[in-house]
Amino acid sequence: MDPNKFNSPEELFKQMGNNVNKLQFNKGMIPIIGIILGLGILATGIYSTGPDEVGVVQRFGKYVRTTQPGLHLKLPVIETLNNVKVKYIFKEEFGFRTTKSGINTQYSNKNYFDESLMLTGDLNVLEVEWITQFKVKDPVKLLFNIRNPQRTIRNISEAVMRLVVGDHTVNEVLTTRRVEINLEVQERLQEILDSYDGGIQIVTVKLQNVNPPNPVKPSFNEVNEAKQEKEKVINQAWEAYNKIIPKASGEAAKTISEAEGYALKRINKAKGDVANFSAVWEAYKNSKEVTRKRLYLEAMNEIMSQSGTKYIVDPSQKNILPFLNLSNQGGAK
Repeated sequence: MDPNKFNSPEELFKQMGNNVNKLQFNKGMIPIIGIILGLGILATGIYSTGPDEVGVVQRFGKYVRTTQPGLHLKLPVIETLNNVKVKYIFKEEFGFRTTKSGINTQYSNKNYFDESLMLTGDLNVLEVEWITQFKVKDPVKLLFNIRNPQRTIRNISEAVMRLVVGDHTVNEVLTTRRVEINLEVQERLQEILDSYDGGIQIVTVKLQNVNPPNPVKPSFNEVNEAKQEKEKVINQAWEAYNKIIPKASGEAAKTISEAEGYALKRINKAKGDVANFSAVWEAYKNSKEVTRKRLYLEAMNEIMSQSGTKYIVDPSQKNILPFLNLSNQGGAK
């Protein structure tokens, strides 16, 4: 302070009093400013982590620790925090967007042909809609190894789905191999993400609506109807075949069995006749008269049993003897 600047001592003392008051005021503000700074530092140093999250703390950009759910402290300014949801299942939609979820889910009317239009292995075009669900299994790898996890997952999912759909026919994608396609896309997507060491786990990949584009739907439906009609005719032919062929096979087997039985019967009968003839021949050789008479009597017994009315004629008589009713009197029949 320069005393020459004042015209009188009163002005000098007055200015000195003002300076003293300002100094006292500044000394009184120091504790208040300190308290404010302390509260600010404390506020920026306390942080909370949600129940489904973990906190990843970085010091000057370098990873230092991971904290579990709850309240924690960190160094203000020099340490930064990223809370990462590790128990939440994230979902990415392809070919459609959900605008409102709930009992009556609402979807966007916008077309996403850049995502959904795909070429199948038999050169057909389909609109393929699907979802990819994933979760974070390593938050540190997620933050440091992948710059944009959501965009990365979307790009890889779309590329893998196009690759797998291109390896299958249109009918396989529409109906018969949907489950196999889901599993194949999920496995390939997980392999690529693991190669990036991104700390992401694919939970599921699931096809939603798969349809031909609207301009070709009528032609596509006609082709499907023709294929269904073809399958129907083939099935009907197989049904008729399964009815007729087993019946014919059964009848053939029956005829063969009857023929084999008849042949066996004739063979056995022939063998019996041969054995009987051999026995008669042996008996004839030993006793010719007795055997001849026995054969005669057996032959006459067989003949008489088959004849009707019987007449006996004496060769020495010229007239026929009276009728003898041998049948009614116990004669041979």
